[in-house]
Amino acid sequence: MKKVLKLSVAVTLLASLLVGCGTNKTTTSGKPGGADASQAEVNNKELTIYTALEDDQIKSYLETFKKAHSDLKINIVRDSTGVITAKLLAEKDNPQADVVWGTAATSLLVLNQNSMLEPYAPKGVERVVPEFKDTANPPTWVGIDAWETAFVVNTKEMEKRNLSIPQSYEDLVKPEYKGLITMPNPAASGTGFLTVSALVQLMGKDKAWTFMDKLHDNIGMYTQSGSKPSKMAGTGEYPIGISFGYRGITEKKGGAPVQVVFPKEGSGWDVEANGLIKKKALKPIAKEFLDWAISEDAMKEYNKNYAIISVKNEGNKIPEGYEKDPVKQLIKNDLNTMAKERDGILTEWQKRFDSKSEAKK
Repeated sequence: MKKVLKLSVAVTLLASLLVGCGTNKTTTSGKPGGADASQAEVNNKELTIYTALEDDQIKSYLETFKKAHSDLKINIVRDSTGVITAKLLAEKDNPQADVVWGTAATSLLVLNQNSMLEPYAPKGVERVVPEFKDTANPPTWVGIDAWETAFVVNTKEMEKRNLSIPQSYEDLVKPEYKGLITMPNPAASGTGFLTVSALVQLMGKDKAWTFMDKLHDNIGMYTQSGSKPSKMAGTGEYPIGISFGYRGITEKKGGAPVQVVFPKEGSGWDVEANGLIKKKALKPIAKEFLDWAISEDAMKEYNKNYAIISVKNEGNKIPEGYEKDPVKQLIKNDLNTMAKERDGILTEWQKRFDSKSEAKK
């Protein structure tokens, strides 16, 4: 068993989706935080949020914020992690977003390396465990929860083929699984990248690329979404989906004949995090949103979806379908190093394996 993350985090009930694919821009309404009757107040009545959270998560999460801000126009720009990261980087010289919400910490670290985040300590940031926030004071990013690698396996399809359920990364390269596996493209999906980065950290770069060469032989397709391999495993289109824990658990709860397996070597993971985009004029409402985003109300909502959240809260029950101690399932993960090496890893991955990627929408 690898060394694991040394922290104490909440474990509770899950009920929603994680990172996925597909672009959406929606508008909801709310009431701005206090501002003077001026042009600043007019600007402060509209907030643009970039996020990799799922649509149904966004709707339920925002309810308490909207109740307190019923006149505020909220523009939600949603896509998969890789697409959101690329969009933000492309807009570096003319930023459109006010805040980033629920997007991989490794992506926010890339933004910070490009001087795109404004340091801000939201109210209550002291409640967030150190491993889930920037070490700078004030921090440039603050996490809300973590998600991890899991295999979602269709038991009926495996029985039909007289195949055993894979329990480890090493199992995935067995020749009998040829063409039966799908996983997310790490350039598009945060789930894909956290899995690839886990292999690099567990094995070292050379062994990891050799392993991924063998895995590639068994891959039927690389998806543009982190959740799609779970769905495809659920339907049996590809019996083995490398995805993330929560999505597999929801597929099973929905009646799909799947088993959710957390790899015995340890799961790759990342933190869903928030940050303030650096702009010439910062909106007070943007800071107020980030205050709310780690508030007790918001954390209660995240707790309905994720096994591991960023604020200590002892005594909650472990969600059904998870390991007895979800934290112990996580590998030792160097988020800063992975963020610095992200471009190089993705370039190499695409050069080797992009031929089997699903077409971009």
